[in-house]
Amino acid sequence: MRLLSCAFFAVMLAFVAASCGRKAETLELKSGHADSLIFDAGTVRNYARMLELADSFEHTGNITQLNANRWRGVAYYRQNQYKTAEYYYKKALACDIKTSQDSLAYVKSARRLSEILLVKGDYEGSLKVAMPAVAKLKETGYGTDIDYAILLNNIGCCQLNLGRGEEAQESFGAAHQYYTNRWTSDSTGRGFQEAVIGTVYTSQAYINTKRFDEAIYWIDRTEMLLEKYDEIPGAQRDYSDEYKGRIEIMRAVAMQGLGQEDNASKAYKAFCATNYAKTSSGLILAADFLMVAKRYNEAADNYMQLDKMLGEWGIDLTLDNIQLYLMPKLRANVESLRKDSAMAVGLQLCNALDSAIINGKNDEAAELATIYETQQKETQIALQQADMDSQRFWGTLVVLALVVIFFTIFIFWHHHAALRVRHAHERLAEAHAKLQTAYDQLEETTAVKERIESELRIARDIQMSMVPQQFPEREDLDIHATMSTAKEVGGDLYSYILEGDMLYFCVADVSGKGVPASLFMAQAIRLFRTFATQRMMPADIVTHMNAALTEDNEQGMFVTMFLGLIDLTTGNLKFCNAGHNPPVLIENIETEQRTVRFLEMIPNAPIGLWPDLEYEGEEIESIKNCPLVTYTDGLTEAENRQQEQFGEERLLDMMRNNRFGCAKEVDDFLTGEVERFRDGAEPNDDLTIMTLKVE
Repeated sequence: MRLLSCAFFAVMLAFVAASCGRKAETLELKSGHADSLIFDAGTVRNYARMLELADSFEHTGNITQLNANRWRGVAYYRQNQYKTAEYYYKKALACDIKTSQDSLAYVKSARRLSEILLVKGDYEGSLKVAMPAVAKLKETGYGTDIDYAILLNNIGCCQLNLGRGEEAQESFGAAHQYYTNRWTSDSTGRGFQEAVIGTVYTSQAYINTKRFDEAIYWIDRTEMLLEKYDEIPGAQRDYSDEYKGRIEIMRAVAMQGLGQEDNASKAYKAFCATNYAKTSSGLILAADFLMVAKRYNEAADNYMQLDKMLGEWGIDLTLDNIQLYLMPKLRANVESLRKDSAMAVGLQLCNALDSAIINGKNDEAAELATIYETQQKETQIALQQADMDSQRFWGTLVVLALVVIFFTIFIFWHHHAALRVRHAHERLAEAHAKLQTAYDQLEETTAVKERIESELRIARDIQMSMVPQQFPEREDLDIHATMSTAKEVGGDLYSYILEGDMLYFCVADVSGKGVPASLFMAQAIRLFRTFATQRMMPADIVTHMNAALTEDNEQGMFVTMFLGLIDLTTGNLKFCNAGHNPPVLIENIETEQRTVRFLEMIPNAPIGLWPDLEYEGEEIESIKNCPLVTYTDGLTEAENRQQEQFGEERLLDMMRNNRFGCAKEVDDFLTGEVERFRDGAEPNDDLTIMTLKVE
């Protein structure tokens, strides 16, 4: 719990440092146009765009491998995908430093990586990153006072947790000196804010390790810095009030730890005099002291504000946050003998635990899929690391489950008659049996680790993360797409990119199944997006994709694709078909001469089979008010129980004899007709449909 408090202050420190250094960082980024574009995408939280630009600019040589990996780490860190962020930061630090931008990227990667490792409890790993980074800062002269301060603070916290108190004291002292350099050279007051947060971080580290005498020393220094900040014109009073409250709570906890209960009570009263003490987050923070002071009734009252605080801060109930917030809340209600409240919190904890398990599995699978996609040669290492993380995950689950069961039994034993106690023991035995069964199944699953099942799960995560689920809302464009897979993993894909009035779109079908097909699909869709953002013509995009996908294609995989580019102002359609099914074009929809036909096209080869092909493109002057339905062969080759196929003529007849109000109605109608045609037969192929109409 205290480790997570330490992590909270680390995140706050990094946030203030980032906001204070934004102006200088922006000036540095302007020295490189590529860095500037990636940075701008991050400011609007378009993290997929950040990754696309990093891939593209590294491929063209506009940024180095070190800098590209650093930007990938930033993108995944901001999405809370810490495992993937850690992976890319480590790759960045493993690269050679070739330019001044590399030196800057190295420092920022080391800062963030040391923080990630510190928060997860890998103190030795964090030291191995932070200490060489400080040495390199001194050697090269790159980096700012805040870079030194944060790295040294991370080092001190690791040393403290490893029992190296004297070394930690030196590191914290050096960090404080850099904070001092920062606030003495800054007239805006932000330097004081950084120093206050830094010393709060240091104070909390000593409290977490129960070194309360040293904690009081740093708490006093924090209070002195806050008083200096208050003397600056324009000092933010809300900020001062909040940190006055945080200082007094830390002092109260430290004094209680030293056995000075009177001084602890005085500090707590000083906290209560602040406005921050009346906020939901202030009340939850105060519970830290109330719990160690065994004032459980007051702590239980404060924890009534927990749901409000979690909502205000946007905090999800992960396993760590369940341990940080719900477990103390449960203990406070149990110790204060609030039977009904304790039961309610226990139920909330169980429900949150279920959600956290599911979300944890999904997040872990998604992050592993990203690593699997981008570095196939390191797949075995990634899976081994996943096994270790999974074991730790389930170990934590077992501990939390046992704690919940223990408190439930305690409440029933303390407050109910012998009959209900007997029933509680019966439920305990049943729960224990289920837990033992689950644990046995976990051991069996960990031992067997069926490779095929793992590949399917990873491949599906990759596929679903690459396919867009939202479509643009414009008066001059109606577009919708749907995809359903025959098995757990599909081989279809679709995508679009809207650049101003120019719409790129594609529908494709990858050969094969399983992880290789999913990875091939991921490469194809990433290449489509990269080349489309460079405003290439459809035939040029397909030619470049073929050149990239035929390289080292030892398995002989390929993809059929229809790729188009529409000018929404004129309706002009440029397209290239690479061995794909012909789309259906509906013309003269408002007249009696309404026609439905397959688009006639040049028979280009599928993508990925033969290198050095030059694909031919085609053009239609305008398809305004002419719906275009693009699909995969899972539509026309769908089979019923008699193994009859849906067929192309059936598709044309249905489009002739029905009228549709929008693109989504077309997709839903065709999907439903295929389902009715199969009449209960298992789908024999994936089905993807994209319908669009330019007004």
